[in-house]
Amino acid sequence: MTNEDKEERIVRSEDIPEEEREQRIAESIKAIDAIRDEDIDLSDMPEITDEQWGRAVRNPYFRPVKDQVTLRIDRDVLAWFRHTAEKYQTAINAALREHVERHRKAS
Repeated sequence: MTNEDKEERIVRSEDIPEEEREQRIAESIKAIDAIRDEDIDLSDMPEITDEQWGRAVRNPYFRPVKDQVTLRIDRDVLAWFRHTAEKYQTAINAALREHVERHRKAS
């Protein structure tokens, strides 16, 4: 196949009517879904061992998405956070995250 043949076959998704595009996507998903797991060549992608997962670390550039909310907090609690932390909102978030993680592990 020449480069000219390849260029003629290239179609931009926005140039395909939405209904046809959705149909092509559905057909592709159906074809992928029909492949049995044992027929997938994983030779260049070995499974990760438990030991490797044990050494895994969170991406240092990861930043969770934050939502702005209105929250009623007891005045003394808010005063304590404002007094003890320059970035008191970050400190409140960290305290809430610690609480969530502790309860996730317990359940």
